[in-house]
Amino acid sequence: MLPLRDDIPARRYPVVMVTLIGLNVLAFLYELGLGRRLGEFLFLWGVVPVRYTRPEIAALFHPAQQGMAFLSSMFLHGGWTHLLGNMWTLWVFGDNVEDRLGRNRFLALYLVGGLSAAVLHVLTNFHSAIPTIGASGAVAAVMGAYVRFFPHARVT
Repeated sequence: MLPLRDDIPARRYPVVMVTLIGLNVLAFLYELGLGRRLGEFLFLWGVVPVRYTRPEIAALFHPAQQGMAFLSSMFLHGGWTHLLGNMWTLWVFGDNVEDRLGRNRFLALYLVGGLSAAVLHVLTNFHSAIPTIGASGAVAAVMGAYVRFFPHARVT
C-alpha cells in the first residue's frame, strides 16, 4: 500500500527533498546505461557485507572506497519499482519533515537514517556477498520523523 498524499501543506519549497529525489533518479538513469557492467558497479558502490567482515576482501579496497559505499548505496536502486516506491514515499512525507527540521537537519536525518540502515545490514548479514542498495533506510527515517511530528495527520 502506497501513500497518495497527506493533509498537511508545506510552508516552503522542499529544496533538499527535491534535490535528493533528483540525485536518486540521476543515479538510477546512470545504472540503466551500464549494461553488463552493472554488477561490478553495484559491487563497488553498494554495501557488500563481506567487504567489511572478511579481511582478505577488505584489503582489496581503499578505506575511502569502503566508506564511500555507505553513502553511494543510498542513491542506487534495483529497478523502477524500487526507485519509484522510495521516491514517492519521500515525496509524500519529506516536505513536512523538511519544514519541521529545516534543510540542514533534514539532510542529516536522511543521511544518518541511510547510513544506520547500511551499518545494521552489515552487522546482521556478515557473510553476504550481495550488494545492498537503495534509499529505504533513509526514507524510513523520514517516515519515522513524520509519524513523530505529525501523529494526527491524515494520509490517504
